Amino acid sequence: MKQIKKAKQRPPQKQSSPGIQTKMKPRPKIEKKTVHYKLNDKVAVITGGDSGIGQAVALAFAKEGANVAIVYLNEYSDAKETQRLVEKEGRKCLLISGDIGKEKFCISTVKKVIDFFGNLDILVNNAAEQHPQDSIEKITEEQLEKTFRTNIFSYFFMVKASLKYLKKNKGVIINTTSVTAYRGSEKLLDYSSTKGAIVAFTRSLALSLVEKGIRVNGVAPGPIWTPLISSTFPPKKVATFGSDVPMKRAGEPAEVATCFVFLASDDSSYMTGQILHPNGGEIVNA
Repeated sequence: MKQIKKAKQRPPQKQSSPGIQTKMKPRPKIEKKTVHYKLNDKVAVITGGDSGIGQAVALAFAKEGANVAIVYLNEYSDAKETQRLVEKEGRKCLLISGDIGKEKFCISTVKKVIDFFGNLDILVNNAAEQHPQDSIEKITEEQLEKTFRTNIFSYFFMVKASLKYLKKNKGVIINTTSVTAYRGSEKLLDYSSTKGAIVAFTRSLALSLVEKGIRVNGVAPGPIWTPLISSTFPPKKVATFGSDVPMKRAGEPAEVATCFVFLASDDSSYMTGQILHPNGGEIVNA
């Protein structure tokens, strides 16, 4: 077995406890260069960028100087609103409509992004769908495959299509998972299963790409007020949605978007394979 040699990163040195920082060679870096726009002139593609968390991320990225491409299924009015918000910040926004569960579409999506912007720096895999069922017996083969295609297959497809461009720019990949990956969800068996897969995918991909200079992290939101909630749950559940977390309320997409800005920027330069948890105070121990 080939032995891996440990590189010497600093000269050997020893001090008596507790140590004096000014005597260290080199001294620890305690300050990063301050920039006004954390993502200035970066190009990001965001799946599910038409509404909810994706829309909030697109706007937050634009405010930090990024141009964005948003990918959506058929929510045209929401997509146009996202475009309006991004362009209001003086940034460009490319709209791409189609089914990310199909690899050919993901390949064509990245090609459109490159043709339009010329490069790609940030990939945000965010699109998802959920279909609550009272029993596993009610989850059809069609539902199971559709949920997995949208929620995890697309992540593989988008990474594969984006990789050669991200390698050139030492890019960033951010995957949206969920608190359900950690605590489960009795009526969202297929959805929570895909979210667990995303956690494993994020950690494995981070290890796979670290030597290429590509960082891979994830965000696991708790109950967030998005169209996914009002379109999939009954009115009574919608009315109390999010009240069971310690903060006693659902979060807003804007409260999650800042996690994505952090992970996309150099502020998180020493992080890969990690998951952030904006979930209203729920402890998931992972």
